[in-house]
Amino acid sequence: MRTFFYRVLLLAAVLGLQACATVKTPDPRDPFESFNRSVSSFNDGLDKVVIKPAATVYKGVTPNWMRTGVRNFFNNLQDVWSVVNNGLQGRGQDMGDSIGRVMLNTSFGLLGLIDIASDANIERHTTDFGMTLGRWGVGAGPYVVLPLLGPYTLREVGALPVDWSGDLVYQLGDQTTVLEMTGLKLVDYRASLLGAGDVVEGAALDKYSFNRDAYMQRQRNKQYDGNPPEDDTQP
Repeated sequence: MRTFFYRVLLLAAVLGLQACATVKTPDPRDPFESFNRSVSSFNDGLDKVVIKPAATVYKGVTPNWMRTGVRNFFNNLQDVWSVVNNGLQGRGQDMGDSIGRVMLNTSFGLLGLIDIASDANIERHTTDFGMTLGRWGVGAGPYVVLPLLGPYTLREVGALPVDWSGDLVYQLGDQTTVLEMTGLKLVDYRASLLGAGDVVEGAALDKYSFNRDAYMQRQRNKQYDGNPPEDDTQP
């Protein structure tokens, strides 16, 4: 499974080197806008034909309590990796909260199917190795859209192999199980965004620019704990 994603990254890197910004007034954060728009169109087409219909069926036939359990399970696995990265970022309180969440939800929440930690007001502090690199002073770099994987910054693209290594799903030995788990995670996540996606489609005059600006703003807020410098244009 990881080999497949590595090939996607290699393809994106090759295409990215070949791409040039042909827009008249390119955003300085998005020097590969021409390439990114092409990849976004491909991803949107794939979503329309495959992913969104699958998510719609999944939401229609799966009870809400079951979808909640699936989401809680994957969130618990993500919290394990957040423990590591919060520690590497020197965020002691966040690391402690993440450890508490994993221990409580894994032991008393049926391996994370029930989010007991949130009921106990233990906050989630989701982070990854891309944010860790940012904490160490590595700049975000330009905005990049990858085939199948979606929007990233260049820093996050470089961090992806480490994040995949820290994802417990990818540590499963059986590749069929890894593929099934990854597919379930993707479909469940897409199902949670069905309503939001319709809002974006109806509100944005330029969906690509809307998604890019929202993503970059969200990443910048995460890096600066919700208080980014006013003159800072990078996430």
